[in-house]
Amino acid sequence: MRLSRGTRAVLFTFVAVALAFVYLPLAILVVNSFNASKVFAWPPSSWTLHWWSLAVHNQGVRAALLTSVKAGAGATTIAIVLGSLIAFAVSRYSFFGRGVISFVVVLPIALPGIVTGIALNSAFSTVLPHLGISFGLLTVVLGHATFCIVVVFNNVIARLRRTGVSLEEASADLGASSVQTFRFVTFPLVRSALAAGALLAFALSFDEIVVTTFTAGAGIQTLPQWIYANLFRPNQAPIVNAVAAMLLLAFILPVYLAQRLSEGTGGGRV
Repeated sequence: MRLSRGTRAVLFTFVAVALAFVYLPLAILVVNSFNASKVFAWPPSSWTLHWWSLAVHNQGVRAALLTSVKAGAGATTIAIVLGSLIAFAVSRYSFFGRGVISFVVVLPIALPGIVTGIALNSAFSTVLPHLGISFGLLTVVLGHATFCIVVVFNNVIARLRRTGVSLEEASADLGASSVQTFRFVTFPLVRSALAAGALLAFALSFDEIVVTTFTAGAGIQTLPQWIYANLFRPNQAPIVNAVAAMLLLAFILPVYLAQRLSEGTGGGRV
């Protein structure tokens, strides 16, 4: 379908405005992280790497970053195992309540974070003391896993539904065992979708602050919590800008890889 010149101009304008609305604040953030002034001034009068240096050597930032990485890795591991298993069960088997399970698995991502946080805090406060477990990194990991599972589940089940079962049936007809079929056919088909789901789940966990606030114990602080706690403190805003700019640049490649992997069709061999 060919669009008129006027229609193309209107669409281009809308796209440009939308992209500017999303990316202009991010560009300003990166530029301002090099601003030599301690207060926001535009345009910056001079440039410096001082704030980046302070951010890199800040012990609070390092500790919070390590905590975020641990929480993200733990939540992603749980999400990969449970999300992929549920996706295989729902897409490859027929049983009573399959639609309900799909809905229940996806629901946590749609719930407001404050609701999930309160619910998890109440559940942990009721159950964990009887098990001798207190609030800490473990509760943060479990809290993040509740919505990270959804990301892995959606990626894997979409790939399984798109590829169908014909290759797996052909593998079985040729005498391959179920283990061989999974190793040489099924897993290569979903490998890229699983990797994309893992990257997105880690990013989602790394960014979470609301659920973390309700599930973290004393002494546990993730990087988003550190940023929020220091954003309005005197003389800390430039360092916060530098940390945020670092995170922005660091997550560009994982997000790009996740998109590319999600677009892949996968492949297998019998």
